[in-house]
Amino acid sequence: MKAGKTLSELALELERQSESKRDYIASTELLKMTDTGEMAIESDTRQELAITDIAHSQIASRLDIPAKYYQRMRSSAPELLAANVNEWFYQKPERRMVRTLDGQMRAYLSERYRRLDNYDLAEAVLPVLKEMGEGLKIISTELTASRMYVKVINERVELEVKKGDVVQAGMVISNSEVGLGSLKVEPLIYRLICANGMIAQDHSQKRYHVGRNAESDEALELYRDETLKADDRAFFLKVQDTVRAAVDIAKFSTIVQRMREATEQKIEGNPVKAVELVSQRFNFNAGESSGVLQHLIQGGDLSAYGMLNAITRTSQDLDDYERATDLERDGSRVLSLPTSAWKEIALAQ
Repeated sequence: MKAGKTLSELALELERQSESKRDYIASTELLKMTDTGEMAIESDTRQELAITDIAHSQIASRLDIPAKYYQRMRSSAPELLAANVNEWFYQKPERRMVRTLDGQMRAYLSERYRRLDNYDLAEAVLPVLKEMGEGLKIISTELTASRMYVKVINERVELEVKKGDVVQAGMVISNSEVGLGSLKVEPLIYRLICANGMIAQDHSQKRYHVGRNAESDEALELYRDETLKADDRAFFLKVQDTVRAAVDIAKFSTIVQRMREATEQKIEGNPVKAVELVSQRFNFNAGESSGVLQHLIQGGDLSAYGMLNAITRTSQDLDDYERATDLERDGSRVLSLPTSAWKEIALAQ
């Protein structure tokens, strides 16, 4: 599992971001993309913000501009892109939330988007993790452009998948401030032999970023009123309860039993072809597919269990933390493959 930031590094960066970020509700009639590809918010004063890749993709999606065409204009004809965007802003006016950080427009969202911020989430869950007692260990944290991750294991809760192969129970707490996913608490299975982590996504619990409408016709900075603060307090109390219940012994035992069954699902055909089929199904690129094959062979376990471990081990080789986490989830997808799909993979020639 990729290490990411230390807990102290995460805390410092969350505090820095909380001071830097600003949110606005603005009618699109008050937004204007410049010929240099920045977004201007025109109110009492004019601000020009660089636009992140995430915000660009959200603008394209909302305005129904095909992604390839949008990207082509962005790279080769920024004046044409600005003309397109500004025309649709004017033709189809609506109120949107603009999220900013470090002088950049980082998200273009519904005005009803509920801001469940990383700082507030950390403030709610870190004390709960501490109170859960000895044995609970934060093994990885990270802040990417799209999400925050806190990965935790409970060293007191462990089982053997097979003799000498011990796994521990844990959880992954994640959140997106830019509209790329819900606040989630997912079971984590941590394999001690190789420090692999498998995220059991079928058993995750989610909280969505949907809230009330804000009242204004102006472009304005959003400030939390007492009602919103009370709503947030109630919400994060529920999140705390979810975290306390996340390391569920029965659920952990069920997942481990499925892993034990996977040890008996042998790859009887060509391992190279088996990896090719898995890579096609899970959309692995060539480098990821090569890594999975390498770790499958090195692991010496030609079974569904060996395949899932090869996938989660490959995640450690990736530079991108977000993509590495995707592969940790993909490992668990091997366990939920339909019988017919696994048979095709196992017998591939």
